[in-house]
Amino acid sequence: MVKIAVLGPIPRDTIYTYQNEVIRKYGCVTHPVIALSKLLGEEGEVIPVSKVHQKDHQGILDVFSPYTNINTDYIDSKENRGTVIELKFIDQNNRLEKQTACMKPILPDDIADLDDIDAYVFVPITDFEISLSTLKYIKEHKKGAIIFDAHGPTTTMSMIGDRYRKFWVDMDEWLPYIDILKMNLEESQVCWFEDEYEVEEMSSYDEEKTDHLDDMAAHVLKKGVSYFYVTLDSRGCVLYYLENDKIIKTFIKSVFMKDVIDTTGCGDSFAGGLAYGFSKFQEPIKAGQYANTLGALRTQGKTFDVFKNKKETEEIIKYYYNN
Repeated sequence: MVKIAVLGPIPRDTIYTYQNEVIRKYGCVTHPVIALSKLLGEEGEVIPVSKVHQKDHQGILDVFSPYTNINTDYIDSKENRGTVIELKFIDQNNRLEKQTACMKPILPDDIADLDDIDAYVFVPITDFEISLSTLKYIKEHKKGAIIFDAHGPTTTMSMIGDRYRKFWVDMDEWLPYIDILKMNLEESQVCWFEDEYEVEEMSSYDEEKTDHLDDMAAHVLKKGVSYFYVTLDSRGCVLYYLENDKIIKTFIKSVFMKDVIDTTGCGDSFAGGLAYGFSKFQEPIKAGQYANTLGALRTQGKTFDVFKNKKETEEIIKYYYNN
């Protein structure tokens, strides 16, 4: 039996798609949890760990209720502090974000009695939701791989609720406590920055800028991360790891989807795919294939029906990666 914990917010999302549709649902943690639930079936258990508003608690339990292998005991509403997000997509991948409520951070006490976990998947979306002390606690007292999505520490919010990208200035303090680090290309560009900039040099995301990745990967691996994944939108992802003290760089192509309906939760689903791949196969390329597949499936609709069971998912992977 595989046991995977997914830690982060379960926001009450209102999403305005680039196709002028409005979607209201509970997001973030829900995507990898349900994707993993369908993949694992009777072979495992998924444990979401989150803090939510009291008025959302029952609705969130209702979302998970059809899936018998999801343990909801670690969804906590005692402090009545959850996350509320509004997303307005400008195009398929870019969006404007507002946040009007902030969950309390997940601390060591929240997982003290959570044992025998094969993988801890951290999917924060803002920089205060996961405490570094929690990662340290797992390293010192628990077993199981720590998979960490950099979306949280590279995102913050203003007093008027605007969410925006920020430099992950203290990244080096976190890296020794992360086994598998995942981020997208934009996030990588605010993790690998100059000592000082001229004002005119400071610019927004450049989707063509990848020349920093090799140097960044060498640094990340030197600090203790075992596997480093950077997603490249529809192109796939690049994987770095050490083998006999040599850095191995591998590109894992995407799973192509013709029609993209909703990209919300793709990164979270990708992280869930990594957890499944490492827990079941302990193989980084296979894990990347599962991650790409779950991320691609997430784009295919507004509901959790987009995710497939083990057999169906394996057929997709066989078609795209074994032919």
